[in-house]
Amino acid sequence: MYFPVADIEISPFIPPLIACVISFFTSMAGVSGAFLLLPFQVSILGFTSPAVSSTNHLYNIIAIPGGIYRFVKEGRMLWPLTWLVVIGTLPGVIGGVFIRILFLPSPETFKVFVGLVLLYIGTKLCLDIIKERDSRENRDTTKDFRISRTRLNLHSLHYHFNGVHYQIHTFSIIGLSLIVGLIGGIYGIGGGAIIAPFFVTIYRLPIHTVAGASLMGTFITSFAGVLLFQFLSATSYFTTEDIAPDYPLGILFGLGGIAGIYLGAKAQRHFSPQIIKAILAIIILSTATKYIFFS
Repeated sequence: MYFPVADIEISPFIPPLIACVISFFTSMAGVSGAFLLLPFQVSILGFTSPAVSSTNHLYNIIAIPGGIYRFVKEGRMLWPLTWLVVIGTLPGVIGGVFIRILFLPSPETFKVFVGLVLLYIGTKLCLDIIKERDSRENRDTTKDFRISRTRLNLHSLHYHFNGVHYQIHTFSIIGLSLIVGLIGGIYGIGGGAIIAPFFVTIYRLPIHTVAGASLMGTFITSFAGVLLFQFLSATSYFTTEDIAPDYPLGILFGLGGIAGIYLGAKAQRHFSPQIIKAILAIIILSTATKYIFFS
């Protein structure tokens, strides 16, 4: 099957299969899998134009709702955190789209940038695993996987999970989300995908409580990203390249992703936080190494 925007020819069964496998594991940590689909598209498929970022955003829009449904159904959607992430990442993603188009159009520069982002995330995850502090998320308590007693004000967000009280400063979340959104907009992953490891490693929040919020944030910001790419593609003021998504390719990835994310969200409670972190760290660091040293 030929995909005109990506200018590639591939079996229509490969994109959904790859997306399903990747998103099954990454969705457990609140990551849609788009950050790993991008290297697959760039390095394996040869899709190197800026449209690869908008196609990644399209994948998120199609794939994420299945996982959100599972997290909401099981009482693990932390809505106040979701809206704080959206408030910060949305303007960042918009700025990131312009940076991607104007300053990072070449595949070589883009690969190095992607590698550095992944290297930082992977290193933080590894340090978190090695330290193995007495993290509150690893305590063997009630094993109640529902979030309760949620409270949000201008200063902080409070909630209870698994018998433990958690508190985060409101403006620090928004500030971090703004920076992450900027990177995510350039990378084509919506922003929420990068912020999940930050919540786990810096704020010491349980993976089981941030995954749903991260996915929802990625979904909303990716929707804005697709609209912006599509709008800019219709005008030659910023670029003459076709930067709109490759819709057939994005839809095929999305169909596999919605199955993988749904199953991953359903299976999440059966995996320990350390196992999820280890899987993510291995995948992220191997991809970062390839992009930085072998691009």
